Amino acid sequence: MSTYQEFIQQNEDRDGVRCSWNLWPSSRLEATRLVVPVSCLYTPLKERPDLPPVQYEPVLCSRANCKAVLNPLCQVDFRAKIWACNFCFQRNSRGPPTPLIFLYVVDTCLEEEDLQALKESLQMSLSLLPPNALVGLITFGRMIQIHELSCEGIAKSYVFRGTKELTPKQIQEMLGLMKPATSGQFLQPVQAVDMNLTDLLGELQRDPWPVPQGKRPLRSTGIALSIAIGLLEGTFPNTGARVMLFTGGPPTQGPGMVVGDELKTPIRSWHDIQKDNARHLKKATKYYEALANRAAVNGHSVDIYACALDQTGLLEMKCLSNLTGGHIVMGDSFNTSLFKQTFQRVFSKDYNGEFRMAFGGTLEVKTSRELKISGAIGPCVSLNTKGPCVSDNEMGVGGTCQWKICSLTPATTLAMYFEVVNQHNAPVPQGGRGAVQFVTQYQHSNTQRRIRVTTIARNWADAQSQIQHIESSFDQEASAVLMARLGVFRAESEEGPDVLRWLDRQLIRLCQKFGQFNKDDQNSFRLSESLSLYPQFMFHLRRSPFLQVFNNSPDESSYYRHHFVRQDLTQSLIMIQPILYSYSFYGPPEPVLLDSSSILPDRILLMDTFFQLVIYHGETIAQWRKAGYQEMAEYENFKQLLQAPLDDAQEILQTRFPMPRYIDTEHGGSQARFLLSKVNPSQTHNNLYAWGQESGAPILTDDVSLQVFMDHLKKLAVSSAA
Repeated sequence: MSTYQEFIQQNEDRDGVRCSWNLWPSSRLEATRLVVPVSCLYTPLKERPDLPPVQYEPVLCSRANCKAVLNPLCQVDFRAKIWACNFCFQRNSRGPPTPLIFLYVVDTCLEEEDLQALKESLQMSLSLLPPNALVGLITFGRMIQIHELSCEGIAKSYVFRGTKELTPKQIQEMLGLMKPATSGQFLQPVQAVDMNLTDLLGELQRDPWPVPQGKRPLRSTGIALSIAIGLLEGTFPNTGARVMLFTGGPPTQGPGMVVGDELKTPIRSWHDIQKDNARHLKKATKYYEALANRAAVNGHSVDIYACALDQTGLLEMKCLSNLTGGHIVMGDSFNTSLFKQTFQRVFSKDYNGEFRMAFGGTLEVKTSRELKISGAIGPCVSLNTKGPCVSDNEMGVGGTCQWKICSLTPATTLAMYFEVVNQHNAPVPQGGRGAVQFVTQYQHSNTQRRIRVTTIARNWADAQSQIQHIESSFDQEASAVLMARLGVFRAESEEGPDVLRWLDRQLIRLCQKFGQFNKDDQNSFRLSESLSLYPQFMFHLRRSPFLQVFNNSPDESSYYRHHFVRQDLTQSLIMIQPILYSYSFYGPPEPVLLDSSSILPDRILLMDTFFQLVIYHGETIAQWRKAGYQEMAEYENFKQLLQAPLDDAQEILQTRFPMPRYIDTEHGGSQARFLLSKVNPSQTHNNLYAWGQESGAPILTDDVSLQVFMDHLKKLAVSSAA
């Protein structure tokens, strides 16, 4: 067993790839019987300090459907620096490298304190940008202002109404962008306008339009984004660029509005959506999807930094970031360390002192002939490239062998799904291997174009004579994440209960295929070590905020799903099944079961759900803390016990993107619900007396426990009626 674990780990470290199966079934029929598809998680820009890039950029033919590489058979005119492709005869010349572009789009309908904090964060970010990066500023409230950055000492801006939709051509004409090289006044190198822009940001005022009692401010987010995307389309198509939207509330007027300005009309809830009572939802979503697709075509990404106590319209706007690889950051206020530190981390540097961000990526997948590509799930859009290796059986974003990823970080991870097409009666020769090649082209943050190529191979196995080998090659962690991504992808367009039923069916089929049992005897059911944790992952996934919308707003659900479909395997597993550590006087901290039996009076628990870090003090510990024992010299060890989880939490808080919400709570505290809703309710108010009082905390819930879930699963798996 350990040899497969080692093999899996080595391949992940080297290639950034984790496969669901590490031996592949040699026929289409056998592959479908395995339930979990032949698939993998791939991290294109996985950090490899030992992998230096070749010192010059690849030179490619500029015709979109050719892209052949410059070679000795091409005709080259060295004087004019032009070469002719020997495959399609396109004449190619090499343009100068383009700098990175950052366009800030700032909501001014904020409370004074929030606006001040945001202005300071934006001023700070200017010092983190490369000096030659181009920067621009658009502010919006009831009106939209595009600020000229080229005028010395004179603040000049173009003002647009927030209610009137403009075509890209109209925007470009009004801004005078129809003449070549006229982005000058709106996008300037940081080093040239640093002082002016710092002053301009410092002088930004709240939106001047009065907001009557009982009304929301008029916020024209839709038009502001349309102008930002139109400006970049007209000046820098097909170049790495980031639109960074900072908003403190929902769009309330013009195209893309999510809610009206009457405060007595609340923003849509899941209940409204299920009752088809969300009047702006379809129209707004359609509007933002059109903007997102325009940005994606040009390789521009859109970040959304939304800080407010109520919803801000992420449900409708999420596609802007989901389709372009942009970030979504959600907080209560711009004046919190959660926003400030997360925003700073956008500009974090790698071991070479270069930004951990890449732009305008395309990923192409090539497969050996026994395989076809069914699709991808992650922050990407289809390039609709048909080819011999494209499967008709789509999973996720399919029907293509190329995807566009407008923005990537070293953690960006895509799920790739394959179909084995080899026929049952045409066996693969013994010892044969299937191969997949991933070709990622992108603009590095130093503006170089780079290509990263990862090629993987796995042995074929005959599922009839080698089923045990295939079973031991199962990577249950990767498979749980790959199936979870399929579930989350479906949840965007299907009803929640249908998605849960689909996941349950897949799990039952997997257990029927690989479980050892006597027919109709659930006590005889066993799973081998390589599958033993998989049902538990599915149990926690069913209860997760990715599939359960109860207690979450539509914006929160969108935010959680956004992060789940782009993180790497380790972070994704924490999201599915949070990690729980227990601290006590009896020894060092230890990982414990995510179970109500772990909640004990004399323990402190640290739970990491990825989005939250919860420190929970058991009943006795909480009483001692209230009594102030930690302040007394003779209770130094108690003081150290209280400090230990804080130190461990600090380590996570300092590195994770986005920074998690930090929650300090105790037995009986109102925020203890964050822990109680995640643990397996092995003791509930219904079965407490069977357990006795001392073995953990009873949970008030009607959810089934893992034990009951497993009993049902075993019963269905062994049933001869199934």
